[in-house]
Amino acid sequence: MTDNQNLLAEQRRALILDEVRRRGGVRVNELTRRLSVSDMTIRRDLDALARQGMLAKVHGGAVPVVEASTHEPGFEAKSVLEPSAKDEIARAAAALVAPGSAIALSGGTTTYALARHLLDVPELTVVTNSVRVADVFHEAQLAGSGGESRRGAATVVLTGGMRTPSDALVGPVADRAVRSLHFDLLFLGVHGVSVEAGLSTPNLAEAETNGCLMRSARRVVVVADHTKWGTVGLSSFAALDEVDTWVTDGAMSGEVRAEILEHVPGLTVAGEEQA
Repeated sequence: MTDNQNLLAEQRRALILDEVRRRGGVRVNELTRRLSVSDMTIRRDLDALARQGMLAKVHGGAVPVVEASTHEPGFEAKSVLEPSAKDEIARAAAALVAPGSAIALSGGTTTYALARHLLDVPELTVVTNSVRVADVFHEAQLAGSGGESRRGAATVVLTGGMRTPSDALVGPVADRAVRSLHFDLLFLGVHGVSVEAGLSTPNLAEAETNGCLMRSARRVVVVADHTKWGTVGLSSFAALDEVDTWVTDGAMSGEVRAEILEHVPGLTVAGEEQA
């Protein structure tokens, strides 16, 4: 049997990862039957996911990677994970932003992707504690100084603070800056989400800063791909019920979507028509 043409490798690996996390482990022969692909294809997929640190291979299958709750990957390490899903989420999230809005973007690779999709929205005020997000707007403005810009010329407010491995600015300085501001929408990237732990991060100072961002926003939009579900960091900073909208990708399972909707009023799945 030839490999299943109906699934791209990235989609197939997303399904494999979802099964591993949901069930606590999978066997190669189970995956070959479910996905209608060869044993060799599944083993290549498991090799690729293991190299990315997304799962651990065992004899005949794979199991989840157990990371310390304080482990915080750097920005570059996170940026290579699920890039297509993050871009789809960013495009869908950008559609929620009206011209002239005051918005906030937290640190993270998904909010970084979102920033690139906001460059054409006119008259935005953008508050962020992400050095990378601020750089997106700054570089666009520099590029437009020669008259070549198609950019919306956003006003960007970058908080101060201590820099985390993911290039977010956190701590008392950032917290004071955020508390004095008020914005229409907060787009929040997260390290992990679960029903029990809510939204969590491995960084204690970032947890406090994220909490301040949420309290200063009229609406909170979580932008997180399917791999964040079930991950729990050291510090929880909000319950799921405090989120207004979740924007995710199509690889999120139906079971998890239903669970999210028990707690979050709005769920947007990028690339799918909304009811």
